[in-house]
Amino acid sequence: MSKARYALVAVAFSLTALLFVDRIAISVAKGHIESDFGLTDTEFGWVLSMFSLGYALFQSPTGAMADKWGPRSMLALFVITWSALTGLTGLAWGFVSLMVVRFLFGIAEAGAFPTFARAMYSWLPAGERALAQGINLSGARIGAAFALPFVAWMLDAAGWRESFYILCAVGIIWAVCWYVWFRNDPADHPSISKAELKYIEEGRETKLSTADERVSIAEPMDMSFRSKTMWLLMLQYFAHSFTFYFALTWLFPYLQKTYGLSAVTTGFLAGAPLIASAIGNWVGGAVVDMMYRRGHGLWSRRLPAIIGFVLSAGGLVGAMLSDSAYIAVAWLCLAMFGTDVTVPPSWAYCIDVGGKKSGAVSGKMNMCGNLGAFLTSLAFPYMLAVFGSTMPFFIAAIVLNLVGAYFWFLINIKQKGQRVFAKAN
Repeated sequence: MSKARYALVAVAFSLTALLFVDRIAISVAKGHIESDFGLTDTEFGWVLSMFSLGYALFQSPTGAMADKWGPRSMLALFVITWSALTGLTGLAWGFVSLMVVRFLFGIAEAGAFPTFARAMYSWLPAGERALAQGINLSGARIGAAFALPFVAWMLDAAGWRESFYILCAVGIIWAVCWYVWFRNDPADHPSISKAELKYIEEGRETKLSTADERVSIAEPMDMSFRSKTMWLLMLQYFAHSFTFYFALTWLFPYLQKTYGLSAVTTGFLAGAPLIASAIGNWVGGAVVDMMYRRGHGLWSRRLPAIIGFVLSAGGLVGAMLSDSAYIAVAWLCLAMFGTDVTVPPSWAYCIDVGGKKSGAVSGKMNMCGNLGAFLTSLAFPYMLAVFGSTMPFFIAAIVLNLVGAYFWFLINIKQKGQRVFAKAN
């Protein structure tokens, strides 16, 4: 049997890495941009948050676009657009222009993950999706970890504006290669054998178990904004993103300022929690798929997510109480590992209940998650300014992680009229 579907996972990983290099570069360039434009930390927080706002608001619309017109053309369009806006970031001339460009950049990047969720529904059987999503999303963490020291070096070598131009060119090349290689229907791809295609199609629909019932999806579940399950899924992802996006936005300047480190040293230290996040994605995805194949159904999604949130809360407690950069980073590695263990079950569940509407469902979840990112970008500098300490921010993140764990106890698949039930074997 051919393994062409694994190439999709590798391609997804490469794009996610590029996506987060493009995204985190501005945090590394913070000192240069603030110096050139005369910005304060709170003003820079608004620049970061404008990306998150645009990214959040357009998750669901871009996911619906991928459902309607297919991942091939839509992802190429999204990548070309955000790459062009990456280049335009280097042309910004002040606070307002920078906010506008980053807001539009967020809109363009919004379609990436929902589009890949839709592609994975078509190309992967249910028992392989969680690990595939874990590998895919780990690219974000590895890309960001790589970006921290690399972009710091590139900024010194080429200048902050020129660095954004280089990233623009790389993204456009990727988009062209994607459009040439991918097909919306795996049956149309020349490298997929008949045996592999049959394996994919037979495993495409998800079976989830709860108590003594096995649930076979006949039609996608109602995951509109009227759905309690949709809101629980969205809010637990908000809790995840509030913690994770601290590592992408404020961890670098926080470590540098708090412990008086050089830019390159800070880059390597700030990259460690992101590597831990990547490992969390791999572990979470592997555990979810293993539990699913052993017949645990809903608990294959629920239990890893709950454990991940609890680990994240514990890591944040340790980081909050640390007085050394290295000890704080060690605890943050645990926190980021835990918070990213929750990611594969979240995305796998979106594909479970979304089916052919996976793009729209995952877009809604990611929208709420990125509202958490929007809040993080502003909460950290404002809470620091008001309280003179980072402790209130860490306490808020700890509480949200515990709430996220609780929400997974409430997430269920039994909604009247939305499933066909049959007794489990």
